[in-house]
Amino acid sequence: MKQTLEEKIVKETLEDFDNRVRERKPFDSQWQLNMNFYMGNQYCDVGYGGFVREVDRQYFWQEREVFNHIAPIIDIRLSKLSKIKPKMMVVPATNEEQDLYTAKLGKKILQSVSNKMNLVAKINQATKWSEICGTSFYKISWNSNLGQVVAIEEDGKKIKTGDVDISVCSPFEIYPDSSTHESLEDCQSLIHARAYSVAQIKQMYGVDVAGKDVNVYSLDGVSSSLGGLGIGGIATKLIETKRKNSAIVIEKYVKPTEEFPQGRMIIVAGDKLVYDGELPYANGIDGKRDFPFVRQICNDEVGNFWGVSMINRLIPIQRAYNAVKNRKQEYLNRLTMGVLAVEDGSVDIDNLEEEGLAPGKILVYRQGANAPKFLGGEQVPTEFEKEEEKLLQEFSTLSGTSEIGSMESVSASLSGVALELLIDENETRLKVTTDSIRGAIKILAKQVLRLYREFATFPRLVKIVGENGDLDAFYFKGSDISSDDVQFDAENDTNDTLSQRRNMIFSLLDKGLLQDENGKISNSVKAKILENVGFGIWEHSVDLAELHLKNADAENNKMINGQMQKVKEIDEHSIHIEQHTAYMLKVIYSGDVEEDVERMFLKHIQMHRESLNKGE
Repeated sequence: MKQTLEEKIVKETLEDFDNRVRERKPFDSQWQLNMNFYMGNQYCDVGYGGFVREVDRQYFWQEREVFNHIAPIIDIRLSKLSKIKPKMMVVPATNEEQDLYTAKLGKKILQSVSNKMNLVAKINQATKWSEICGTSFYKISWNSNLGQVVAIEEDGKKIKTGDVDISVCSPFEIYPDSSTHESLEDCQSLIHARAYSVAQIKQMYGVDVAGKDVNVYSLDGVSSSLGGLGIGGIATKLIETKRKNSAIVIEKYVKPTEEFPQGRMIIVAGDKLVYDGELPYANGIDGKRDFPFVRQICNDEVGNFWGVSMINRLIPIQRAYNAVKNRKQEYLNRLTMGVLAVEDGSVDIDNLEEEGLAPGKILVYRQGANAPKFLGGEQVPTEFEKEEEKLLQEFSTLSGTSEIGSMESVSASLSGVALELLIDENETRLKVTTDSIRGAIKILAKQVLRLYREFATFPRLVKIVGENGDLDAFYFKGSDISSDDVQFDAENDTNDTLSQRRNMIFSLLDKGLLQDENGKISNSVKAKILENVGFGIWEHSVDLAELHLKNADAENNKMINGQMQKVKEIDEHSIHIEQHTAYMLKVIYSGDVEEDVERMFLKHIQMHRESLNKGE
């Protein structure tokens, strides 16, 4: 039977997905092993077929306690990495006034998106995935179901402006065309596969597909064969994470080629083709279409697409530490409980095995035989203690989480400068990870601005609430974004703790670097100082000039929408005249604005001039 074009595309896509699943299988097994060790299921290993299975006891009496040092180490790393909250700024495209204005607008847009999307929580979620599995991804897309309602259709369906949607993808969902690529830029195609319930697929794509049990960590259907592999214990709970009555949705992204100059995107839900067209977003450099993903890693590995988790390096040490602690406990059990030597046939062995030698027990043994006795025990070897200390030291050395705050290991003769150098050296061990997080956030911010520039055709209101409670509201459209060159305001935010920030500000105050030429501190500088030392909410006094600027900007936003504004007696007229004039040059005379609006601005500025000349 001849295949249709749609069936051929589905078959090729599913075959390509199966090939990528097989290629990535060793990495899947390592990630699942890492998750087991982090959760405390540490008596497991990757066995036959690449499945994680529990390792059985060699003898029934062996101690099998877990002394989990991996979880607290990862938690310490996550707490340090959670300090990364970079403040982004947009570099203007040129020195022209219009570009300077849109650069400030871009910074405010990014700040608004960060607050609206709770970006800090998403960064922490992605960082946890990258710390445990080595790699995580952000997906930046345009969701037409978000934003403000602009119209309502006859059937009651609401038409919205749409908005940027940022989600975190685990490495289990991403399949590159080859794991030998070292970055997303090297990949020619990428597959994002995820399990959805059949009801969700019906709602998203309007098609009915057959549902089955899908393992969210192994989208190759291997969950049905796990029962005969001897997997047991807690490890099974992690691997057997299933979604019932679900199907796999495959999104295949292909970069632009000669055959597909705008790229290609194929979506297969279950066994049905629901989309085949060009890449949806012009989110690449110079308006090119690219993958809507950003990669973040823990540590990189040469010639490998996937990052390396710190847990990979700690697993051998954790196994050795568990073995030392358990063998030590077994040795202590022998010393305290003893090993009883009994002459064959002299006593009731079954009774002795069940009850042991309880205090006050009457032990009857055969006449003429030797009485049972305990074998002499030795002291616990000192090698146990030495090996345990060495392993603990290896934990901190390899993980980069040595606690300088533990004063037992710090000499009392060290000066404050020397201690700061030790802290800096300790923090530099996280540099590869922190650089990857910052780089991912920077690319994410660029893609956000590019999506707004492409899809924000309707004017939209954005509100930003500052730490002092002031509200900054503004309108923007995609055409207002002229630059997507994103940079960071500061780079050393991992060490930027509250106490360090206070010490730096107090040092600047002592040296007189924050005072003006008259030796005084302005209200705006005072408010900034209080804000940065953690007391910004105590002081609401800000520079009057800043308040007048904000008031003039608010009047600009209202007048551009046709609302005439009155001149108030308390206005600083010179500031208002400059701000209104700059707005006219940037917005009104550079765009297609109605003449009535232009006359309104000119009349309002003239009223300010008259009041200024009168000395009001």
